[in-house]
Amino acid sequence: MPDHTTPHPGAPQPNPFPNFPQSVPTSSLRVVVADDNPVVRAGLTALLSGRADITVVAEATDGREAYEAARLHRPDVVLLDVRMPGVDGISALPYLVGIAPVVMLTYSRESEIVQEALRRGAGGYLVHGEFTADELVAAVRDIKQGRAHFTPSAAGALLAQLRQERTGPALPEGLGSYEPQLSATAHVMEPATSLPPPTSPKGLSQLQPSVRQLTPDRSRFQLSAREAEIMDHIASGMTNQQIAATCFISEKTVKNHINRIFAKLHSTSRSEAAAKWLGTAPGSTRGLG
Repeated sequence: MPDHTTPHPGAPQPNPFPNFPQSVPTSSLRVVVADDNPVVRAGLTALLSGRADITVVAEATDGREAYEAARLHRPDVVLLDVRMPGVDGISALPYLVGIAPVVMLTYSRESEIVQEALRRGAGGYLVHGEFTADELVAAVRDIKQGRAHFTPSAAGALLAQLRQERTGPALPEGLGSYEPQLSATAHVMEPATSLPPPTSPKGLSQLQPSVRQLTPDRSRFQLSAREAEIMDHIASGMTNQQIAATCFISEKTVKNHINRIFAKLHSTSRSEAAAKWLGTAPGSTRGLG
């Protein structure tokens, strides 16, 4: 007589498809996301956490928090923004690369910034608006395996670096205030001897916040934080579609923001607004926060 006894809930369940091998669980790829914009952090965390093999173990708002999170969680990859209040990403890089591979994930596409990030140990450089969600996920997976990823702007900067004979171009003011030294023996970037080694938690605590950041004077134009963010994207040449994807909002919302921005900047075109925002329009200056 067949046994219709119901299995105990905690008992192992038989494989209903014995002819098909069951998948073997794999360890999750652990990621730290560092960006001062909470919307960007939330979007990246949601995107990456939606993949079965990736787990965001911590979020950080500046370089110091990123370092502390990396020391605590020992991630496989760190996604790091460039411009952040307090300790910026460029300054934190030499400390972070000793713990885990670092991918710069940022709006900053200046050639000098890209080149300096690579000199300080970044394993990849992705500029917002130049990659898809799947490409980001692929980059995170590949960086762990030692395969570098660069979006077009970063690749162009890398090519320019290879073509130029001189080294060590100056960074925009307010970034990378902590200057590493080049080790003559190991040929790797090492922190200056005046600071504790990267393995010491005191190292980043001695880094001073950037006194002046290259940010627009929002009070002068009366832009909200979101409008200022979108205006930065407009000035960098991004389309409405790219801005919508980067900010995780609809194109209609982007257009509404742009209409308000144009009114506040007394502009009728993207180029005119960008010129005023960047301080390149006649008689204008870009404010420093």
